[in-house]
Amino acid sequence: MTTNGGFEPVFCTVVPPHVLDKLASNDDPALSRPAQRTLLRDGELRNRRRVGTEYGLWAGPTAIPKAPADQPLRSIYDCGHGTDLPGTKVRSEGQDPGQDATVNRAYSGLGATFDLYLTAYARHSIDGDGLPLDASVHYDEGYNNAFWNGEQMVFGDGDGEIFVDFTNSVDVIGHELTHGVTQYTANLTYYGQPGALNESMSDVFGSLIKQYTLGQTASEADWLIGAGILAPGVTGSALRSMKAPGTAYDDDVLGKDPQPATMDDYVRTGRDNGGVHINSGIPNHAFYLVATALGGHAWEKAGQIWYDVLTGGKLGQRALFTDFAKLTVKAARARFGDGGDELRAVQKAWEQVGVRIL
Repeated sequence: MTTNGGFEPVFCTVVPPHVLDKLASNDDPALSRPAQRTLLRDGELRNRRRVGTEYGLWAGPTAIPKAPADQPLRSIYDCGHGTDLPGTKVRSEGQDPGQDATVNRAYSGLGATFDLYLTAYARHSIDGDGLPLDASVHYDEGYNNAFWNGEQMVFGDGDGEIFVDFTNSVDVIGHELTHGVTQYTANLTYYGQPGALNESMSDVFGSLIKQYTLGQTASEADWLIGAGILAPGVTGSALRSMKAPGTAYDDDVLGKDPQPATMDDYVRTGRDNGGVHINSGIPNHAFYLVATALGGHAWEKAGQIWYDVLTGGKLGQRALFTDFAKLTVKAARARFGDGGDELRAVQKAWEQVGVRIL
């Protein structure tokens, strides 16, 4: 069941359940207890969101007051390590930075996300209609995640052993806010291949937001998601790699990154909503291949093609990888013409990751 104009809000986290499951089974209580607590909290929030939507209890985020046309309308709240949302407001739009670096990073990350969507795609905030951007920080004790709950962003501080402050990575902020963009546009079902596309959209635009903020070209970017949220002792560089899915971490505690780069290694599982965080590696890698083949700033051509598909009204809620790939071919042709580098790059990328478009 969907509400509020046909979109169904979902609870989306940046750290997938399989990572937390691994931590939760560790013999060291310093590692297992925060993970167990995070899994429990995530389950409660996910069920609350599902029940609220099913029975019409979720009224939907309000776009009143709306943000001005050329700037965001941000509010940052401090949960004080509690779980009541949104918490106490500690910074409003236009206020100077305070002493809390986490608050300042959240504020900047919301702004960076707004800027990319407005400047590159003429999108006025997450809903395209001036939605205020709210975020809560210092959520819960040792909370190993960040999430979009259909209304706002929420950041944990991490356990300090495996994960640290989730505001450290602007791509994580952009990732979660992009779940909001998907919610208001294609509204991809959060299960199986459409769910993996949902996650991939967030990784794609989260990475683009980081690249845009740093002024990087496709060749200069690291194509990592969550590079700043792993603690120093973890053997790994990030949560995910779009350049080389399956190589982001290989750690005694976390295990090895399970993401596939091609359909040959597609993972069939009932966990994590049918492997949405795992199989997103395939469309992620396709985007990386397109972006690096075209060069320059990835948000200008590859990003524009992906944005056209996400917001064009033809991407079904239950779209499979093949459906999405075919639409990117059509979008490349429509925007850049037949026979150009853009169309060839898109076609070749999907061929390389094993997604059929014919």
